[in-house]
Amino acid sequence: MNKEILSRKGARKAVDIPNDILELLNQGKIETVNLTEWLAVDHIMLVSTIFPEIGIKENEIHLIVEKIKSQKKPSTMNTTKLIGATLYELSSEAGNLDDISNKLSTHLSDSIRCYAPYLIALNENLSITEKLSNSLELIADNHFGVREVVWMALRPEIDKNLYQAIEVLSTWTINTNENIRRFTTESTRPRGVWCKHIDQLKENPKLALSILEPLKSDTSKYVQDSVGNWLNDASKSKPEFVLNLCSKWLKESPTKETEKIIKRAKRTINKK
Repeated sequence: MNKEILSRKGARKAVDIPNDILELLNQGKIETVNLTEWLAVDHIMLVSTIFPEIGIKENEIHLIVEKIKSQKKPSTMNTTKLIGATLYELSSEAGNLDDISNKLSTHLSDSIRCYAPYLIALNENLSITEKLSNSLELIADNHFGVREVVWMALRPEIDKNLYQAIEVLSTWTINTNENIRRFTTESTRPRGVWCKHIDQLKENPKLALSILEPLKSDTSKYVQDSVGNWLNDASKSKPEFVLNLCSKWLKESPTKETEKIIKRAKRTINKK
């Protein structure tokens, strides 16, 4: 592959994406490099090109394409979830769930990898511990799109099995991979973005202290922002919890990293 293509920064507007780049994206031959490209991928073209190569039958591809076309509110995220959920149903019936899941999660195309989390999250035969463990490579994925989809796919399962999930996620807060550490807070945000709130954490944010405490002075800005956002979410329903925790952290960990987290955590409180 041309080095210029692989090292591109990506267009800011969809209309400015070069035709050859868009064609390669829709053929699953390269990864997207920014949100503009990620949103511009034609998933009908993508699945029509790639799915025959990974063993998905023609009639199944036709079914998926028809479902994509019939969406009332199409969006990249909704389409990704639709494809992933349909693949889970089809591969479960066909008995090749593990094979299809592996082919998706290891594919060159980030858009194809984005379907994989749903084959894990929706698997009724897996416990929450197994779902989290089986998703670890996707959670650590180098691509932002895959990382965002995987926490959104697993979040409903985390909500339903909150205590078990927190127990597992707490052990990940010392992982050397910042993407994995960031997942522990991003997937459990009390309010979150574009997702259902976790009511238990809105009302009792102390439940997640075993996740938050180890990250109070994390060196990664990616993690710091997520921890700060988590606490900002919590401040909207339990401001005293956030104020007390921030005060405690300032005494225990007077570092620039902790200060950055606290500043982000208190931004809603400070507006009042």
